[in-house]
Amino acid sequence: MQQIPFYQMANEAVRSGNVFWNWGTDLGANFIGSYSFYLLFSPFFWLTLIFPPEFTPYLMAPLMALKLGCASTTSYWFLKRFVKDQDYAVLCSLLYAFSGYSIYNIFFNHFHEAIVFFPLLLVGLEKAMTEEKWGNFAIAIAINAVVNYWFFIGEVIFVAIYFCVRFTDPRWKLTTKKFLLLGFEAVIGMGLAMVAFLPSVLAIMGNPRTTDSNLLLGNHLWYYSNPQRYLGIIHSIFFSPDMPALNNWFPDHGAQWSSLSAYIPMFSISMVIAWMGSAKKHWLKRMIIISGVMAMVPMFNHAFVAFNHSYYARWFYMPTLMMVLATAIGLEKSGEDTAKEKRVEPWGGIVITGIGMVILMVISGLTPFRKEGEIVFGNYKYLDKFLATLGITVIGFFMVVWLMYHRDHPKFKKRLSALMVVGCFLYTFSTLLIGKATYHNNQWIHEIALPGRDQMSMAEEGEFERSDIYEGNDNLGIYWNLPNIQAFHSVVPASIMEFYPSVGVKRDVSSKPSTDYPELRSLLSVRWLYVHEDKEEQPPMDGYVLADQRLDYNIYRNENFIPMGFTYDRYITQTEWDSINKEKRSRLLLSAMYLEEDTINRNSDIIEWAGEDLTDYLYVSDYEDDVNDRNQGVCDTFTVTQKGFVATSSFPQDELVFFSVPYDKGWSATVNGVPAVVEKVNVGFIAVRVPAGETEIVFEYLAPGLELGFILTLASVM
Repeated sequence: MQQIPFYQMANEAVRSGNVFWNWGTDLGANFIGSYSFYLLFSPFFWLTLIFPPEFTPYLMAPLMALKLGCASTTSYWFLKRFVKDQDYAVLCSLLYAFSGYSIYNIFFNHFHEAIVFFPLLLVGLEKAMTEEKWGNFAIAIAINAVVNYWFFIGEVIFVAIYFCVRFTDPRWKLTTKKFLLLGFEAVIGMGLAMVAFLPSVLAIMGNPRTTDSNLLLGNHLWYYSNPQRYLGIIHSIFFSPDMPALNNWFPDHGAQWSSLSAYIPMFSISMVIAWMGSAKKHWLKRMIIISGVMAMVPMFNHAFVAFNHSYYARWFYMPTLMMVLATAIGLEKSGEDTAKEKRVEPWGGIVITGIGMVILMVISGLTPFRKEGEIVFGNYKYLDKFLATLGITVIGFFMVVWLMYHRDHPKFKKRLSALMVVGCFLYTFSTLLIGKATYHNNQWIHEIALPGRDQMSMAEEGEFERSDIYEGNDNLGIYWNLPNIQAFHSVVPASIMEFYPSVGVKRDVSSKPSTDYPELRSLLSVRWLYVHEDKEEQPPMDGYVLADQRLDYNIYRNENFIPMGFTYDRYITQTEWDSINKEKRSRLLLSAMYLEEDTINRNSDIIEWAGEDLTDYLYVSDYEDDVNDRNQGVCDTFTVTQKGFVATSSFPQDELVFFSVPYDKGWSATVNGVPAVVEKVNVGFIAVRVPAGETEIVFEYLAPGLELGFILTLASVM
């Protein structure tokens, strides 16, 4: 739904130089701000540029293999610092790469960049504090902040805690000089990242998901309102994960897609418990305990997502690395060559883990309920998936029991190597098969989505016309390279998030205006409607005429189409806007332009106030008449450019020209070469004042913060 079309579209955008404003994302979006979270600054994405865009869908699996290999490598660099036998660092790096968090988040392909590069922060910190090798920490900060700014914010919190806890180790000798040098590296590291970090962060300012309306407040700071969430968190440590979209063991804990998993393949938490039982005062033991407390207390857990009220466990890859380190140390110290008084006995951890598994299995599998007058057993939602994840975990666990029973065997490490490779493969492959069996019908990718890129566009060359795909798969418009009003994308201009709710359309992580708003299509210059031939309603809205049939889709032409760049005779103020029901506002915007006070003051000489009788007008006016009126004042041409767009007009008088392009502070405009004010109109779109006669209107976009970020990065490099 996202990764394949995003990669293909971004590959084309970078190759063609269209890296400022992207017309294929929702109603248009800041390319850097919208895609820096998903892929833009990932080295794995840049590898795809070696290949033509049509190759990118088939590169997803090789890239995933490469990411897992890189995660093993970077975690090895961290783990090897704490074990004498490097073989255990190599083997346990696999546990990190194939952890429950990692496999769960194959669903979120771009999360693996954080998994790969996070260990570098700890390696850089360790090198600075224990070896006085400087520079590594700054580079690690820069890499993590560039690759994914959102995860980096959570990593800052975790590394700060790590520093404070690690500081209690006598081997860490903190001096004033070290502290100041470390602080200098932190500043330089952030400075190096600013060319990517600053425009990325500025792009999400104002997004409703980042405002105080989404803050975690009240008693929710102290405890989860749903008791099942506590069971879900515990389950995520002991067992392989549920599918991201389907909570199963504890289906009501409300954490779908939250990345709730900290499972270590095969070992679960057994060696962590065993080692912690033998470690008296150790910084790692404190780190694991603190992480556990933070996971259980909402206020601390939500600190990793800026106290957003939505539940996420997307920081769990960091404590997972700590638990993998404990497993590595425990395995090394349980070997035959370890001094008897320092040897870690695994059986306590194995017994406790086994008991924990049994308790969770009983709670989920044997809890009695009364349903429709009968007593039934099982808290789980899907028996087959319950048995599958149970079986996968238990088989891996008994492999560990067998290994530890023979831990004194001279071939212990060879056996451990073989079983870990087999165990990681079986658990990973089985988890993916569960998903494949659940969502097996994805042939549409091969049959419709990918071939449609060359077949489905109806616009004449050089013409800009938006499309609407009725009840199609999410982001089918991006697959087909069509400017399209249906979009599943979390990071779009705040003005889109502002506009849609104001006209009664829900906008959270996707834009899906229903067919109850045909007027909205005219306002947004939608000309083409795609409806699969299996749909009963053909077409689902009035005013559409069948124009073509392609790839099992009927393509309809909107008879009430208004081209990009049109004028109004009158305007309304906030008073009138607030008086109209939300569901009628998109209809109103075909008759009058909604202007804010400053814009009215600058343009009241060329556009008149509509008056107060708007409700009566909406009942007696004709939708098609308003469309015809708007079509009387449209730009002669509208052409998309690498930096924005160019329009030409020849109006008989001065006009305020509306473009259904999301308002953003990065827009600048000139009219006949003279700088012009970019007005914010109709809640979230742009307009510009245009004089009578032949004019050329040029809009250019530059991501806010990009220039300043470049200067800061250059200064930091110097």
